[in-house]
Amino acid sequence: MCRTNTRRGNLIPIALTIAGSDSGGGAGIQADLKAFSALGVYGASVITALTAQNTRSVTMVEPASAPMIAAQIAAVFDDLDVRAVKLGMLGGAEAIKTVADGLRGRTLPVVLDPVMVAKSGDRLLPTGAVEALRHLALPMATLLTPNLPEAADLLATTPATSEAEMTAQGHALRALGPQAVLMKDGHGAGDTCVDLLITEAGVTRLTATRRATRNTHGTGCTLSAAIAAGLAQGMGLHDAVARAHTYLQGAIAAADGLRVGQGAGPVHHFHALWPVEPAPGIRKGARHD
Repeated sequence: MCRTNTRRGNLIPIALTIAGSDSGGGAGIQADLKAFSALGVYGASVITALTAQNTRSVTMVEPASAPMIAAQIAAVFDDLDVRAVKLGMLGGAEAIKTVADGLRGRTLPVVLDPVMVAKSGDRLLPTGAVEALRHLALPMATLLTPNLPEAADLLATTPATSEAEMTAQGHALRALGPQAVLMKDGHGAGDTCVDLLITEAGVTRLTATRRATRNTHGTGCTLSAAIAAGLAQGMGLHDAVARAHTYLQGAIAAADGLRVGQGAGPVHHFHALWPVEPAPGIRKGARHD
């Protein structure tokens, strides 16, 4: 289902990603725009930081200035009929405040992926900015999508190790302002990965086989962007999350066939458009964040 862009007569829904750039192409702005496109949504972007990274490491991070972030937000909303926003790597406290100011008063769904640490283990959000994320970004969120370490970081506690603990932490995060929380079990254990969508109405379980592969770079970015794409298309939250979950599982299952980089490679965002075969001896699939 597409909503009409009444100002331009455009039938293509538009989603905006506000996040950092990944020079390796697997996460951040690049992953978000790929997910938007794969699901039939036009993607606009606001870059909060440049990163020099590949599948093995992040070697440099350079934040965009607050005026530049504000100018990008103003330029996009001045011309484009944005229907949903995805927030990813925001970089620091000043950037978080700038983004919050830029979105204040806009009535549209916001999916917040609280990016704190890269797949390589490099920290992408300074510890001093976590408080700003809690108090300025979380209250803007229609949906917060933390993995287990991120949820624990936001709550200043230890990562959940059971569904009961995940549920409790999800409710605690909802109390900080987001309308709903998707607790992601990618860092958990066991043969089945169980994500929990926690809303005012209750808890919904989404399950997938936990698969072994190193090619999981950008899974969190991709999932949150896919959810934002559904919301931009007019889907309800539960339907948008369910479709995004299925889409990501397909992208993970096809990831090994890409053979990009020498470290944690990306998922295959366009698996439905140009399928690839996995490399010999590599098992399909992966866990997700």
